[in-house]
Amino acid sequence: MGFSLKDILHDKAWQLLRLETDPGLGCTEPAAIGLCAAVAAAILQSREPDAIVVMTDPNIYKNAMGVSIPNANSEAGIPLAAALGAVAGEPSQRLQIFSTVTPDDLEKAQALVRQGKVTAGIAPETTGLYVKVAITAGEHTAWAVVSGRHDHVASRGLDGREMGCDENSGPSSSDSGLVALEEWLLGMTVPELVTLVDEMDSADLEYVREGLALNEALVEYGLAHGPGIAVGRTQLGLIRQGLVKKDMVVWAGVRTASGIDSRMGGAPLPAMTLAGSGNQCIAAGIPVVTVAQYADMEDQTLAVRAVMLSYLITCSIKAGVGRLSALCGSGMAGGAGVAAATAYLFGGTMEKIGGAIKNHIAAFCPVACDGAKTSCALKVGEMAAAAVKNGLLALSGCIVRATDGVVDKSPEQTMRNLGIIAKKGLCGLDPVILDIMLHKQV
Repeated sequence: MGFSLKDILHDKAWQLLRLETDPGLGCTEPAAIGLCAAVAAAILQSREPDAIVVMTDPNIYKNAMGVSIPNANSEAGIPLAAALGAVAGEPSQRLQIFSTVTPDDLEKAQALVRQGKVTAGIAPETTGLYVKVAITAGEHTAWAVVSGRHDHVASRGLDGREMGCDENSGPSSSDSGLVALEEWLLGMTVPELVTLVDEMDSADLEYVREGLALNEALVEYGLAHGPGIAVGRTQLGLIRQGLVKKDMVVWAGVRTASGIDSRMGGAPLPAMTLAGSGNQCIAAGIPVVTVAQYADMEDQTLAVRAVMLSYLITCSIKAGVGRLSALCGSGMAGGAGVAAATAYLFGGTMEKIGGAIKNHIAAFCPVACDGAKTSCALKVGEMAAAAVKNGLLALSGCIVRATDGVVDKSPEQTMRNLGIIAKKGLCGLDPVILDIMLHKQV
């Protein structure tokens, strides 16, 4: 199969889970912009910029426009994210770039934005993840570029001179290893992925548990405080009123929504990310451990193995769909992972685990991404609950037929079909969504 599980989880690049499983504070798109700005500011060795220019690909722009920034009093915006990175960001913090922001830093960044010193736009003819921030201070201008991954500083320079990449700012090597891993992952079958999960050792299990602990803290914060639009906490209130019944399916959706409430609402807590997204990791993991609470399992490691299967399925779909796309990755890829993991938890056969994936893709293809925002909690929470149900349906023998729509004979080809839809069928969707977002009268 190319890699052993030990190679995948414990290699220098964490061969598989390094399809980004790093802690990130807040949404990864503003964080990528803040990191890029912090790298440029570090080159200048100045926290007093005269001008900041930000250019991004359309998807980064879409996802960074309206989502709350941590330590920014629930404020949002690309200019503010760049300004905060420039005045307060430490490049070594990577996707937790806003963790060092103080109230004084926020005032300085807000002043830069008010004074018109920060401009933002969409870079023409860019494909894939791309951010460029140029900062001018006095007679000097420094710039940095983040591309490929949210924390990959691909280049940087000063006064027109290329300086290479700062190792403290993110991986500086080429992405050839990542590309090879994605190709390998796309060639894996569901039974092979299940075999990997079954062979996890204690160190593998502990690594997954550590990430789950970060995201569980976001869930509890959301239920207690109701950040964002409080989708999770509001549903908890409905349960207490007797208007909604708390069962396995509903509670999986409520807890998922609560974690995303916290992340999209700018809670000062890190999330574990998966394939570049904290929401995606929450959506792929939290419903699974919630379902496990309802299952009578002698093997206490089974829940963690099921989460790992969900992560693998999610990463496999994202390898085909792309890092950023017009599809809701958390709801579609993460949901398919949850459906498969639910069937796995309850002892489903390979046919039923694969059938769970087919069910979820059939039910929600294609649900669009209209930017990162507080209402992601509503969308993804509902899809997480449905994912659990889709897994249960497959366990009971209710599986969408290969003759139906985009569903194919195998779950692997069904997942590949989703990638084809994202890359070939939805090319015109993102510009339309972004145009609507940019021209709303609010």
